[in-house]
Amino acid sequence: MRSIALFSFTVAVLCGSAIAADDSSQTAERLDVMVPVQLHYLLSLPEGYSDSGDPMPLLLFLHGAGERGSKLEQVKKHGPPKLIEAGQKLPFIVVSPQCGSGKIWQPHQLTALLDDVVKKYNVDENRIYVTGLSMGGFGTWALAAYTPERFAAVAPICGGSEAFRAKALKGLPIWVFHGAKDSVVPLSRSETMVEALRKVGNEPKFTVYPEAPHDSWTETYNNPELYEWFLSHKKR
Repeated sequence: MRSIALFSFTVAVLCGSAIAADDSSQTAERLDVMVPVQLHYLLSLPEGYSDSGDPMPLLLFLHGAGERGSKLEQVKKHGPPKLIEAGQKLPFIVVSPQCGSGKIWQPHQLTALLDDVVKKYNVDENRIYVTGLSMGGFGTWALAAYTPERFAAVAPICGGSEAFRAKALKGLPIWVFHGAKDSVVPLSRSETMVEALRKVGNEPKFTVYPEAPHDSWTETYNNPELYEWFLSHKKR
């Protein structure tokens, strides 16, 4: 009986405190801090680039989970950085950041990176593009939905997102790529986004490689048509 009495007393005290707290007034406060962003990245300037010449298009490349860490050389394993390392010339300022170990791509950090690159280099802000594979494909969707007005066109590869983001992407040219036999990121992740885009009036290009597993990026990035497609679009 004593234990029950103590329990009842405790409940009464806690409830009394809660009621008192609810009765207190609320004040309007403000958080105003600078959030530090640090990203290491590879930068490639195209032939003919000049600080005083014509502005150049920019291609942002987001790698997959396997290239995370602190060794920037890892970013050259796939995609445009791999092609550039092999001697291929791409007609873009190519920016290839590295995501830290155990992290995922964060749109606000990538936005800060783009802001900084635009300030430092002669970038055509009407021709900024983003593409990425796997985790970078998810990052591409997320960044495009975060600032759709910034990009002229985007190309997520074997990624995915939430269908509700399609509304923000209604007017953005998008080319989606995926392997039909992907066992890491199911094809349905891209299909869901393509269907959602079509419902809001977007008509994305959608390429499915019937026999491709998770690696649907090698064929995609080796295809000159992708880069021609990017350059055919300017921001509205």
